[in-house]
Amino acid sequence: MTDEIKYLDYKTLTNFMIDVFKGIGVPEEDAKICADILITSDLRGITSHGVQRLKMYYDRVKAGIQKPTTEIKIVKESSTTATLDAGHGMGHIASYRAMEIAIKKAKEFGTAAVAVGNSTHFGIAGYYPLMAIKEGMIGMAVTNARPSIAPTFGIEPMMGTNPLTFGLPTDEEFPFVLDCATSITQRGKIEVHSRTNSPVPEGWVINEDGSLATDSVQILKDLKEGKAALLPLGGAGETLGGHKGYGYAALVEILSAALSDGPFLKDLTLDKGYKIGHFFLVIDVSKIIDLKVFKKISGDICRSLRNSKKAPSQERIYTAGEKEYYNEKKLKEIGIPLNKSLQNDLLVMQKELELSQYKFPF
Repeated sequence: MTDEIKYLDYKTLTNFMIDVFKGIGVPEEDAKICADILITSDLRGITSHGVQRLKMYYDRVKAGIQKPTTEIKIVKESSTTATLDAGHGMGHIASYRAMEIAIKKAKEFGTAAVAVGNSTHFGIAGYYPLMAIKEGMIGMAVTNARPSIAPTFGIEPMMGTNPLTFGLPTDEEFPFVLDCATSITQRGKIEVHSRTNSPVPEGWVINEDGSLATDSVQILKDLKEGKAALLPLGGAGETLGGHKGYGYAALVEILSAALSDGPFLKDLTLDKGYKIGHFFLVIDVSKIIDLKVFKKISGDICRSLRNSKKAPSQERIYTAGEKEYYNEKKLKEIGIPLNKSLQNDLLVMQKELELSQYKFPF
């Protein structure tokens, strides 16, 4: 399959995504934000939420499942909080604006929290804490999603992959960013496997009969029909801590839905429009301690962890956000890898939107 991989310059891919979003009615400023969130995901190596998702947004907007324009309404607001209605527009835009509001409030009052309801898929969760980090702040982002995770001792998909994401500044060249789902994996990673018809590792997915599934193509069909479910962090049962991942997923579900008065669990379905909820928290470090002191201690902790004794045969230890930083530097030089399926998706959108100015190497 490696001979089918083609690399495309990230700037070219970004411009193409901007034009695709504009082509389906997304305003230019919003299109640039959406494209930046997607390309950031690809550059950081999170391929499940990068350009791979472009066709999904394209299809949903064309089908009328979500709106290309994002008309945000402030439902409730105080000096340190806000609740927004995203108008079922682009989740990326509602989330970007929510973080802007949270950052502005935190600069004045130290801490701010913003809930967003009636939204849609917002891309890579780690993008939003990165916005706070650029301002010397701590950021948190959570969101619920269509049902896919089974609760511990269950087999029915009830909760979304529900990322619990944090980011904070350090004195190193890269920040600490913990961006991960509360399931062992995400549906998007299974989609990546399905594009090359390769199996997923045993232990990611449970079938309705309690067996563990590995056929990526069949899993996507069964997830859609409720015949399979993703397992929470820790896996099946309590032996390896599956109940902890389940608990974190439930926490995210509550924060996302209860604070925005939105639908949850089984009510987050396509026929009801995926009215997703998000929640963002920002803390201005300088209001608590000198920012340089905080960054130095954060960096010292990360360096100490990486310099600790390694397991036999292991070359190094990483801290959250490090691999993504080096991956971004590499891909900015060599380009974004696109498998055959993704190449075909780009060609379809190029043809339908008549974007003939792009000359792809495939």
